[in-house]
Amino acid sequence: METTYYDHGTAADRWERARLFFAARDYAGAARVLAGLVEEAPEQTGPRLLLARAYYHSAQLRRAEAELRTVVEQEPVEHYARLMLGRTLQRQGRHEEAGRHLRIASALAGDFPER
Repeated sequence: METTYYDHGTAADRWERARLFFAARDYAGAARVLAGLVEEAPEQTGPRLLLARAYYHSAQLRRAEAELRTVVEQEPVEHYARLMLGRTLQRQGRHEEAGRHLRIASALAGDFPER
């Protein structure tokens, strides 16, 4: 089996590499590393959220949406995933659908309008 730089090392090594790519704004590189991590441990929220963010920042909005929907299914009270899903849907021009997730994110974060 051939190993590339993106999938070389332990899961911890690859997580750190993905974070470095993300910090350097190499979102496509981060996504390449993170996709493998998510495949290996689909139940972990952190790598999937960072993968969604990498897709979002590299304008792969359908992929970002799919990852965020998975997070929301696994953890319905994950407010950041709801926020990101809302923003992703907004960027796709799906404002009504986005509004629902943004309202839920605000409620989960405790951001209630003052009366």
